[in-house]
Amino acid sequence: MFSFQARKRRSLMVASAGMTYIVIFILLLVWAFPVLWVVMTSLKMRTDIFVVPPKIMFKPTLEHYIEALKTQDILEGIGNSLVVASGTTILTLMIAVPAAYVFARVRFRFSTQTSFFVLFTEMAPPMGLIIPYFFLLNHLRMLDTYTGLIAMHMTLTVPFAIWLMITYFQDLPATLEESAAIDGASPFTTFLRVVLPNVWGGVGVTAIFAFIESWNEFLYAVVLTGSKTKTATVAIFGFLAAEESRWGPFTATGVMIMAPVIVMALFAQRHIIKGMTMGTTKG
Repeated sequence: MFSFQARKRRSLMVASAGMTYIVIFILLLVWAFPVLWVVMTSLKMRTDIFVVPPKIMFKPTLEHYIEALKTQDILEGIGNSLVVASGTTILTLMIAVPAAYVFARVRFRFSTQTSFFVLFTEMAPPMGLIIPYFFLLNHLRMLDTYTGLIAMHMTLTVPFAIWLMITYFQDLPATLEESAAIDGASPFTTFLRVVLPNVWGGVGVTAIFAFIESWNEFLYAVVLTGSKTKTATVAIFGFLAAEESRWGPFTATGVMIMAPVIVMALFAQRHIIKGMTMGTTKG
């Protein structure tokens, strides 16, 4: 009797684990299907793209990538995206990390109201802000400039980065700063040499999210840029026209835009998991 119950429990556990893996596989397939479809389309011959039913087995080609890379707007767009995303990430960290530390450790007048304002800016829809931003940059003569676009991207990345970094600083025991103060370290030295090394995981996660947000951003880029600073997410639409849509180069450029984000996430996944775990656990 006991052996039968044990086998029954074991069978239920195996069935439960199997169902869990099946659900996970289905969810991964739903997420990955559009990405795989874009990659497959970018490797198909032009005549194979429009075949119905779609071809699953085909001879891959790189002609669409070559055509995309020969397009001046795409090369310049990728370069512009790299400049804007890198500049946005660096400046976001320079502002968000010290600001988050202040919010987490220092109590000052209107601190609650200030932190709520930061959260409010994160919730504000970009569509409602794009028009005043356009007039502001136009008045400052900063339309179609790296500086203007980076500043606008920072309105998206800085609030999120501050709230993300606050959790990491709050998880650090205050005894670290107290011990450093007893040893005679200044607040700046304590922050730089004691606190910051203990939250590098959080800083890395914040940098990755800021870079991805800026790299993928489209709305501000399409409205606030021109021929000088057009990013890749805007330049890619040059392949779509009323007369003819070149889906091959379009999808090839899409893959090239996705590739840095995917590679970055794969190489930094250990740090992302470690940083996010450190920011969500206590003790």
